[in-house]
Amino acid sequence: MMQPNMGQLEREISQRIINLYNEKVGQPPSQIICHFFDTEIVISLENSVTKSEQTLLKAGYASLAEQVRLYLDRIIKSELKNLIEIIIGKSVVDLMMNTNLTTGRTGIIVVLAQLPEVPNPESIS
Repeated sequence: MMQPNMGQLEREISQRIINLYNEKVGQPPSQIICHFFDTEIVISLENSVTKSEQTLLKAGYASLAEQVRLYLDRIIKSELKNLIEIIIGKSVVDLMMNTNLTTGRTGIIVVLAQLPEVPNPESIS
């Protein structure tokens, strides 16, 4: 069986994140950008904030919306780490994520123990 190349891994991670968000928060992000940079993966999600969080913000309950997002991110972070380890077959050393409730964007940085084995390692920045 052929090993997936970097682009295929990035697409697989993006698709699985869409599924994860759809399952856990009831709506997938509208766009995902996922890129490997040496032993790091940088992921950007557009429109990752739920309608409930938006409603809380509009009603003046920003601190409650932030608390809800904090707990959602904790739940998603653990599952996201496992998902990436399964896809790339390497350990995740660290996973950092933050969601901006105002812009609706989530940024994720994944630090890997080592690069995944791919037929095109030169394609990694």
